[in-house]
Amino acid sequence: MVLAILIGILKLILRILLLKVEIMKIARRIFFVCTALLAVLVTMSLIMTFLNHEKVAADFVSYGYPGYIVYPLAIAKFLAIIVILSRRFKLLKEWAYAGLFYDFILATGVYIDNGSLEIFLPLIALGLLLCSYIMQKKLQTA
Repeated sequence: MVLAILIGILKLILRILLLKVEIMKIARRIFFVCTALLAVLVTMSLIMTFLNHEKVAADFVSYGYPGYIVYPLAIAKFLAIIVILSRRFKLLKEWAYAGLFYDFILATGVYIDNGSLEIFLPLIALGLLLCSYIMQKKLQTA
């Protein structure tokens, strides 16, 4: 009787451990998908910035920002994505997430202020960034 109870408890513990492993696999997949989509979105933004610099700089000026900030912002986004994709630099990774978060929030505010229909791009990027950050934190604590 006692042996049957112990075997039942061990089976339950094994199921819980296997379930936790499966949940972590799903969290890892979600992290990689969100981070990859975020990297693609930011890379497309960088390509557009470097191919259409005059138009992007003119847009920045029309939004009230100086035109010379286009290249430094693009380089900062590129470095942030590199840091987020790396498995090192935990403190720098936090700064990269924060920098991209502020960039996407400010972009959303600019598009709202100007009544632009491109408001969905920074909101999608913000959602992917938050998903990546939350999943990354979940994987770190496991």
